[in-house]
Amino acid sequence: MPRGTPKARPKKLKLRLYIAGHAANSLNALASLTALCTEHFPSAHEIEIVDMLDHPQRALADGVLVTPTLIRLQPLPVKRIVGSLSDPSQLHRILAVK
Repeated sequence: MPRGTPKARPKKLKLRLYIAGHAANSLNALASLTALCTEHFPSAHEIEIVDMLDHPQRALADGVLVTPTLIRLQPLPVKRIVGSLSDPSQLHRILAVK
C-alpha cells in the first residue's frame, strides 16, 4: 500500500430491530441477532432496538407492520428480514458484508 493511503476500515453493520414488547418472537429474534453479531462481527456492529408498542409512528415511517423486523441500514443497500431470525443461514446472508 502506498504511503499516505488510508487503510480500508472494516465495514460496520448498522442494524435496526423492531420488536413488540416482550413477545416471544421478539425476544428470540434479539437473542439470535445478538449471538450472530457477537460471533461474526464482534467489534463492527451496532444494533438499535425499537419497540413498536412504544414507537408505532417510527415503525410506520420505516414501513414496518410486523414484528420482529430487522433492517440492515449499513452497509448499503438497505435490506430487511421479517420473522424470528431463527434461521442462522438466512440471517447471515442478510448481514453479509462484502
